[in-house]
Amino acid sequence: MQIKIPFTKSKVQTINRPPGLDYDHIPKHVAIIMDGNGRWAKNRGMPRIAGHKEGMGVVKKIVRHASDLGVQALTLYAFSTENWKRPKNEVEFLMKLPVDFLGTYLPELIERNVQVQTIGDVSLLPPHTRNAIEEAIERTSENDGLILNFALNYGSRYEMVNAVKEIAAKVETGEISASEVTEEMFSSHLYTSDLLEPDLLIRTSGEQRLSNFLLWQLAYSEFWFTEVYWPDFDEALFEKALYDYQNRKRRYGGI
Repeated sequence: MQIKIPFTKSKVQTINRPPGLDYDHIPKHVAIIMDGNGRWAKNRGMPRIAGHKEGMGVVKKIVRHASDLGVQALTLYAFSTENWKRPKNEVEFLMKLPVDFLGTYLPELIERNVQVQTIGDVSLLPPHTRNAIEEAIERTSENDGLILNFALNYGSRYEMVNAVKEIAAKVETGEISASEVTEEMFSSHLYTSDLLEPDLLIRTSGEQRLSNFLLWQLAYSEFWFTEVYWPDFDEALFEKALYDYQNRKRRYGGI
């Protein structure tokens, strides 16, 4: 199936979309837990950081494909609040990845009309990491295509506790009353307040848990798990996840 879609604000790109998918029913927001980089490397007798480097290339492929397929937002769990517990050399390498990724890929993201965003407490990231992210956010701020949302130093429990503190402070000052607190108000105090909640969560490597990722936002999302490690994840598997999503019935508690 060959169609023309907006490539940038001033260009049109012709792409071939694979058959089998319903392009009127593509999930608007896909979240991915990119798991298995270290095990992928270990199985090949390589250091863990080699798996993270390989995984960076997969991010590029999936971002391109998600954009081509019409996904509106892609949230990638890149570094959790718990990941600081990893060996120092691995953490240092992970903090360099955004610099390397955006340093080489930012021009293409701009060309593809992708907007970079982040969730998490980025203030605690090293200056070189933070600077690269801030530059990418600034230079893509006017883009209105796919939102590429990196979860960096992100923990869902931390996020929710902060939201409770902010709302409690408003109650204490009399700005709002406790009776005015709603689910919508709570959501507006989360990092993802400007995003639709994910329709689909993908996790690689065979693990079937959320690992403190978007606990509130994933309440009614569809989950899709694969045994494949992230460095081996590809466009075909991404399409398979979307295809399976399209063949599920989302009832939101109804019949």
